[in-house]
Amino acid sequence: MSEQTSDLQRRLARPAYPRSAAYDQRRLIETVMGPHPLWLMEALTQVLPLQPGMRVLDLGCGRAATSVFLAKEFGVRVTAADLWIKPAENWARIRQAGLADAVTPLHAEAHALPFADGYFDAIVSVDAYHYFGTDDLYLAYVTRFLRPGGRLGIVVPGLVAELEASAPPEHLRGHWARDFNTFHSPAWWRRHWERGGGVDVEVADAVPGAWEDWLLWSEVCVAEGVAAAQGDLDLIQADRGRTLCFARAVARAN
Repeated sequence: MSEQTSDLQRRLARPAYPRSAAYDQRRLIETVMGPHPLWLMEALTQVLPLQPGMRVLDLGCGRAATSVFLAKEFGVRVTAADLWIKPAENWARIRQAGLADAVTPLHAEAHALPFADGYFDAIVSVDAYHYFGTDDLYLAYVTRFLRPGGRLGIVVPGLVAELEASAPPEHLRGHWARDFNTFHSPAWWRRHWERGGGVDVEVADAVPGAWEDWLLWSEVCVAEGVAAAQGDLDLIQADRGRTLCFARAVARAN
């Protein structure tokens, strides 16, 4: 390991995420699609129990780093489903990780999932569910693929509290994008899922320290030449935890 790579590993070794620290941070930067995917998934698995042999759907898996993480760390069998990343690309990464027997890549749209009812023990989604799961009817749709007692868990960009005005706060107006209208508070997600029915909401909170983690990750990505991370960096620097958070929610299917 080079001195530069070693420094990067040390800088991104967060005490809250000891499992994630063992992974090649430079490779994660090279395949970055947003916030640190393993930190988000580790935050979720801290409140969502997984047992070896479980069937898990990683919905909106991106470049499958989270799917590899789940299989390696928990011994589960993962279906790595994504709309935008080609399964062949993820298959190459899965094979390189030595997990060809544990992770299956799949091209799938979130509203047209090709699974049997009750097939999965858990469905997880990080930095993706807010794009489709705010629909009032989506919870009933996605949980049909869970066995009774199975769990749905998400971590998504969110709000500390719901915005009272239709416009974003003044300090964020130069940074606000249309997609951010999908951001909601943990309390909103609890109400949304309770109204959806068919589940018992076990967790709905903000991931502790997540905005600081997002800031650090964005700073490192920009320093490593990832131009696309500059927007996130500007956003988090302007907000500094006043408005934005990562919302985490877990529900158990009835």
